[in-house]
Amino acid sequence: MAELPGPFLCGALLGFLCLSGLAVEVKVPTEPLSTPLGKTAELTCTYSTSVGDSFALEWSFVQPGKPISESHPILYFTNGHLYPTGSKSKRVSLLQNPPTVGVATLKLTDVHPSDTGTYLCQVNNPPDFYTNGLGLINLTVLVPPSNPLCSQSGQTSVGGSTALRCSSSEGAPKPVYNWVRLGTFPTPSPGSMVQDEVSGQLILTNLSLTSSGTYRCVATNQMGSASCELTLSVTEPSQGRVAGALIGVLLGVLLLSVAAFCLVRFQKERGKKPKETYGGSDLRRLLLFTQNLPIPIREDAIAPGISEHTCMRADSSKGFLERPSSASTVTTTKSKLPMVV
Repeated sequence: MAELPGPFLCGALLGFLCLSGLAVEVKVPTEPLSTPLGKTAELTCTYSTSVGDSFALEWSFVQPGKPISESHPILYFTNGHLYPTGSKSKRVSLLQNPPTVGVATLKLTDVHPSDTGTYLCQVNNPPDFYTNGLGLINLTVLVPPSNPLCSQSGQTSVGGSTALRCSSSEGAPKPVYNWVRLGTFPTPSPGSMVQDEVSGQLILTNLSLTSSGTYRCVATNQMGSASCELTLSVTEPSQGRVAGALIGVLLGVLLLSVAAFCLVRFQKERGKKPKETYGGSDLRRLLLFTQNLPIPIREDAIAPGISEHTCMRADSSKGFLERPSSASTVTTTKSKLPMVV
């Protein structure tokens, strides 16, 4: 008897297993699934196998951009019992429970933005032959755009360029942005207005006074739209220079005023200071007095009883002041200090 080749035996065995129903086959939609925020998502999963005591179903979830190996279980069915688990445990269930008639569809209620990702439907039923026991479903939770934030940067004088920006922090799928100018104004010249619908940036070049006005940015996706507005004011370059010069003049006047005030106040304070009453001879006389020695009379001293106004007179012809020769108005008093001639 001829011996059958190995490949022929393997093919025959696979065909026998398939004909006898000892194979697990999981089917899921090939197209991504999308569900509006707050609604219920049904992730369809069907399978074919002969359900036995070892039958087990598992649903798991992995965030966008991460490998399947980092998936986390969200629901088990084994030994005739259902076990929801993880952060979604209160919102997940099966369309049919128990899932023993070929339907393993998952229901996820009140979907959140964080529910966006890949869901894995896996059926285990040993000793059935596993041909395709795993199905993957991509779910996107649709979120309307949040109110965008408008901003502006660049030079806003005539002939300059500026960039208007618009961005929404939320929105799935990612919003597209469109800038419009409010009111009735002349159409900008070709090339002076460039818009990027993906980044939300509007670039305005070769600005003129007619470029001034209110601009509105509208963020839109299939769930809705939201907008923000920004007012652009274009000025003449000379206006900026005049304003700078005016500010400089005002600062200069202010500094001069402060300096004049300080000078006047300094002069007043200086006039109030008492004059020195002691010279070199005064100190010598003071020392003699403290030592009970004769004290010489100052030559420029004014005798007691003589008014300061009467002891000096003006001589217009000579141009200087001299002491009067008459002593008729002089009154004498006795001095308690010894006199030295």
